[in-house]
Amino acid sequence: MATIVVLGAGIAGHTAAAFIRKKLSKKHQVIVVTPNSYYQWIPSNIWVGVGRMTVDQVRFRLAPLYKRWGVDYRQAKATSIHPEGETGSAKPFVTIEYTSDEKRGQLEKVPYDYLVNATGPRLNFDATEGLGPGKNTVSVCTYDHAAHAWTRLQESFLKMERGEKQRFVIGVGHPNATCQGAAFEYILNVAFEVRKRKLQNLAEIIWLTNEYELGDFGMGGAHIKRGGYITSTKVFAESFLRENNISWIKRAGVVKVEPGIIHYENLDGEKKTLEYDFSMLIPAFAGTGLKAFDQAGADITPQLFAPNGLMKVDADYSPKPFEDWSVNDWPSTYRNPSYPNIFAPGIAFAPPHAISKPMTSKTGLNIFPTPPRTGMPSGVMGKITALNIVNLVNKGEHELKHRASMGKMGAACIVSAGYGMTKGAAATMTVFPIVPDFEKYPEYGRSIGYTMGEAGLAGHWMKWFMHYMFLHKAKGYPFWWLLPE
Repeated sequence: MATIVVLGAGIAGHTAAAFIRKKLSKKHQVIVVTPNSYYQWIPSNIWVGVGRMTVDQVRFRLAPLYKRWGVDYRQAKATSIHPEGETGSAKPFVTIEYTSDEKRGQLEKVPYDYLVNATGPRLNFDATEGLGPGKNTVSVCTYDHAAHAWTRLQESFLKMERGEKQRFVIGVGHPNATCQGAAFEYILNVAFEVRKRKLQNLAEIIWLTNEYELGDFGMGGAHIKRGGYITSTKVFAESFLRENNISWIKRAGVVKVEPGIIHYENLDGEKKTLEYDFSMLIPAFAGTGLKAFDQAGADITPQLFAPNGLMKVDADYSPKPFEDWSVNDWPSTYRNPSYPNIFAPGIAFAPPHAISKPMTSKTGLNIFPTPPRTGMPSGVMGKITALNIVNLVNKGEHELKHRASMGKMGAACIVSAGYGMTKGAAATMTVFPIVPDFEKYPEYGRSIGYTMGEAGLAGHWMKWFMHYMFLHKAKGYPFWWLLPE
């Protein structure tokens, strides 16, 4: 009997657990360890943040589902990995700390044969002084953050209805933050809600970003086919902002937030401030803080993890100038090279390098996005990790068949620009591959045949439909495995 432990129940972890449990005999044990009692469909949090969906429309309880599947669910957070076991026993294990009310604070050692580290990111609000809920800005990174953002947004709407002008600053809150797409969706939805209330004359909306050019989205931008023409995502993004009367500040690294004032530095080394009434800024991402120890108890965290706390996998982490990196340096199996029974799909793996060109200000501050790995890519990584582990359990050690390099993987993204069955809007964009391959596609780094974008009401209907489709899949409803990642 094999025991597979999955850390995390986000898109990558939940997908991995679902496929492992479906494809492995019940004589094998699947354990999911996650500090949360709910699964949440994160892409719809932006609709919670503008009051278009409730919290319960984007989440469901994990315990009943895992019980039905025959998955051993433990509401806890992993604190350390012991890949060699401990003195007297070579069985590897993870140490977990329970977060459920009935067992809160209790520690437990959970042995494993295979480990899936799908913990995702730590929302590193502390990397920017004054950033985040409970401090000076709001967030849409979790459903409770998004609900809080909606409460604060309503306060600004009430002030505008009383005739007070409001400045909305939305974007990223750290010089190396990623997930520009979520912030971009949110600012477009805020603009939509302002127009719906006919309050445009009292609203100033500003996009604040660390991108060198708009539409970079942490993937170096792209050229897309749109309406039969080839254009850049820079033009695509700028046109969306202009159409919604949104101004922008780019090449900006936020370093501090005070009540009503954002401090940032630009690539020219200028230190500037920006006043605001309402601000939603995405934080930096980091590893969750997992430690690793060898059999003797010595700390081997640097052997398993990069300095940012994300796990090393089958990527080329050797230092090179940005211009010398290749698409082939990206991982394809998400397997740890030191301990091959450990995998890290989704945001939990350490990217080998930036996709966007690293930029440094005149004072030495790095200002550029880190690579995105959310949504569709995380689901694909979770699935191929599951399939590889199933084959390892059933066949023993062999060359892994299932692979999903971001340099050979496409992604589809629907950027909501307003919620409504007749007046909603969204931009539908596909990119292939996610990491540019200039050897195969020398002109643009990507296939123009599969990299395209269109905007309109149909895109909103598609995103609305996908909300329910992916929740159907996540809830394990009939034929869930036939739906795409």
